Amino acid sequence: MARGDLTDHEWAIIGPLLPSERGRWARPSGDNHRFLNGMLHILRTGCPWRDMHERYGKWNSVYVRFRRWAEQGVWDALLQTLVDLGLTDDWQHMLDSTVVRAHSQATGAKGGLMRKLLVDHAAALRAKSTPDATIRDVLLALSSPAGRSRTIKP
Repeated sequence: MARGDLTDHEWAIIGPLLPSERGRWARPSGDNHRFLNGMLHILRTGCPWRDMHERYGKWNSVYVRFRRWAEQGVWDALLQTLVDLGLTDDWQHMLDSTVVRAHSQATGAKGGLMRKLLVDHAAALRAKSTPDATIRDVLLALSSPAGRSRTIKP
């Protein structure tokens, strides 16, 4: 057993909560214990699936089972069961802001071609939406004695 793998006591609690996998005659399904340890290794270390250690089996098999369980809602049900048993808290769903990356423009960097195109397009729209005679021009014309008698065309 490697460092970070589930102990026998932990597996006795979690093992029955996981769905059983059916293999085919030529390819029997692997042990859920080993696959779960592989999934936890990936989540703990943050390494790519392809760099997973060989002791957990083929990386693709572990990944496919991880995705299948996610689609079936196994992870949510497992967490809810552990919360109901009082073995964990419900607040364990969180994001660590040290690993969330922002776009380069969020830090003040200038954009490239796409930004230039968007700025030029916005300026062209602004120019088309501005009337020829602004409200200020109308008020100035109306406030002058000569302007009261004439009409202002936009």
